[in-house]
Amino acid sequence: MWRATLVCFLVPALPCMAGTISLNLPVECTLGKSCYIQNYVDRDPGPGTRDVGCGTLSYNGHKGTDFALPTVAAMRAGVKVRAAAPGTVRAVRDGEPDRAFVDGASVAGRECGNGVVIEDGDGWETQYCHMRDGSISVKPGQVVAAGDVLGLVGQSGKAEFPHLHLSLRHDGKTVDPFDPDMRQACATDIAAQELWAEPIAYIPTGVLQLGFASQPPSYDAVKQGLAPEATLPADGPALVVWLYGFGAQTGDQIKTRITGPDGLSLAHDAELKKTQALFFQFFGRKTPADGWPAGRYRAQVEILRAGDVIAQRTLEVTLTR
Repeated sequence: MWRATLVCFLVPALPCMAGTISLNLPVECTLGKSCYIQNYVDRDPGPGTRDVGCGTLSYNGHKGTDFALPTVAAMRAGVKVRAAAPGTVRAVRDGEPDRAFVDGASVAGRECGNGVVIEDGDGWETQYCHMRDGSISVKPGQVVAAGDVLGLVGQSGKAEFPHLHLSLRHDGKTVDPFDPDMRQACATDIAAQELWAEPIAYIPTGVLQLGFASQPPSYDAVKQGLAPEATLPADGPALVVWLYGFGAQTGDQIKTRITGPDGLSLAHDAELKKTQALFFQFFGRKTPADGWPAGRYRAQVEILRAGDVIAQRTLEVTLTR
């Protein structure tokens, strides 16, 4: 229900003075492990898309930073949203159902979902969107310190995946906390320009999950939070390695290697045909008639761009008889 009006200013971004606000990480998670940044502020002034590092982690007109959880299960377990800076709560909204948008319901006029707007002083304002239904723990007029809990990460409003959308504005103008001067050139030294109290690395592509299975899992099961298997039967239908990642670009190469007992070695190379914010791949072989050798198996996946390894992950599993 509305207790005050959330406002999202749709105004052109203009340069602002850097260093007048310091932001803490707004989600209680470890970047690169239990959460990641899916989208940055769109820096392209036209119909195209460009994030602060001249990558593709954004979409046309995106005006904030999306701190994403890897699965729906992580959202349901509960991940705290904390105030990035001190200030006074100006507006809140709660009561919007999670996953309504992906389930086909209209969220027109409520795209932010459950959220909080905080006036941080000196013309600065932070807005927190897509929080979990029923989790908002602050009220309009309440003074908060940096780090105070505002609620939980959710998937309310216009959200295709569980995340917190954090918008930063100064005098009503959108500001990219990774490059507050809002330069149009690529930010090659992001850490020197950002407004974060602790520097946050720019990671354009990453592996969210790697798993072994006896048969290919469904993409929906992976997004929901399918846990990688620690042991598998040596006589199952197949031996499969699956990969869930973010930030794929057209032409990226995915190299998968499986090694096991008795010198077993399987390999597969694939080229991604299109740019994808989130992507899912799997590779495997049918089980031989006499089964796989029992023992430890190791999978290594590498993502290459222009010949350089930009992300990788390894995982082991035990096959038993």
